[in-house]
Amino acid sequence: MIARLLVTLLATTLLLSGCGLRLQGNYQYPEQLSQVQLQSNDEYGELHRLMQERFREHSIQVVDDNNAPKIWLNDDRLERATLSLFPSGQVAEYELIYSVSFNVQLKDQQAQRFSIEVRRDYLDDPRTALAKNRELNLLLQEMRQNAADKIMRILATTEVDQATKAAPASNEAS
Repeated sequence: MIARLLVTLLATTLLLSGCGLRLQGNYQYPEQLSQVQLQSNDEYGELHRLMQERFREHSIQVVDDNNAPKIWLNDDRLERATLSLFPSGQVAEYELIYSVSFNVQLKDQQAQRFSIEVRRDYLDDPRTALAKNRELNLLLQEMRQNAADKIMRILATTEVDQATKAAPASNEAS
């Protein structure tokens, strides 16, 4: 019985790893991204801090070296769109749209521009204004965390051409 369970577990593991399935957050980053230079319009902002935290979690060093790949967090903004109204005409439900644009520039390559949007619905009840303000802050924090995770997924799939892969070896030799 134990042997059958072990064989089933081994077969399942082989099938899942063979199809490319990876656990969420467990990404292989290109070697060129072992060190990055992180810049943003708001060096003390929440998104900048979250990105530094994500880089630390994935053993990517944030450096001030101009030869390191550059990641620019251009801007992030929160927009609200009305989804529904109460019979009195007050807004009952919003759609929150948190958008971020950023550039990634690898050595000797053109900068690549990316944009991310995270959307959430938000019910607004004017009778519980204080609780709704706290809920809105928590929701915005969660949206920023989701955006940082999406940026990390994009970085994991960033294409590095063969000329760039050969460049660091030639620089070390000289």
